[in-house]
Amino acid sequence: MDGERGDGPVLIFDADDTLWENNVIFERVIEEFTAWMARPGLDRDGVRAVLDEIEAANAMTLGYGSKVFLHSLGQCLERLRGRTATAAERARIAGWTAAFEGNQVELIPGVAETLAELAHRHELLLLTKGDQEEQTRKVTASGLTGHFRGVHIVPEKNVATYEELTRAYGLAPERTWMIGNSPKSDILPARSAGLNAVFIPHDHTWVLEHGELDPGDEKVLRLGAFGELVRHF
Repeated sequence: MDGERGDGPVLIFDADDTLWENNVIFERVIEEFTAWMARPGLDRDGVRAVLDEIEAANAMTLGYGSKVFLHSLGQCLERLRGRTATAAERARIAGWTAAFEGNQVELIPGVAETLAELAHRHELLLLTKGDQEEQTRKVTASGLTGHFRGVHIVPEKNVATYEELTRAYGLAPERTWMIGNSPKSDILPARSAGLNAVFIPHDHTWVLEHGELDPGDEKVLRLGAFGELVRHF
């Protein structure tokens, strides 16, 4: 897979939970929310199951990001309590907004130096999904944009997304690699579009991003850490 920039592989990177921490922030809020909502006859796992159902439905119609997430929390509260949220309850949910604001992101270990090295050898692209404003803020805060030929923020990452990106850059699918932590958004649709993929698992990948990968698929490289990329590309 080694090659000089220009005739070697093109590497497309996911952002959230591949380059920087993301879902762990949501999980911290969910921990507080489920503890708040739990009651006799409905434990925290039961609350989480209802929230997961609501989030899955909202992702289909409203997309992703902290605003949709907080909206889902409000819907979950109202479903569990069988009534409209009070002003105090809405204020408590709104208080979690601060967890997702700010002008800093926590890069995953090895990301900064690995991208710097890979950018000298190969063409890099960034592909992330979610709220345009929120994702733009995180991309800017990361300080990594200089490594990428292009940064693309899309509402969803599906087969059509990868096919469109391939056409836009005139990429050869057989030497293009999608690198990410999500089987559902990064690996499976990229493979269906004819691209190769690198799967780098993250302990806190969102449950709705899970998916089954074919263990016999030789076009999926599985790595244990981001820094291992430099040994393969």
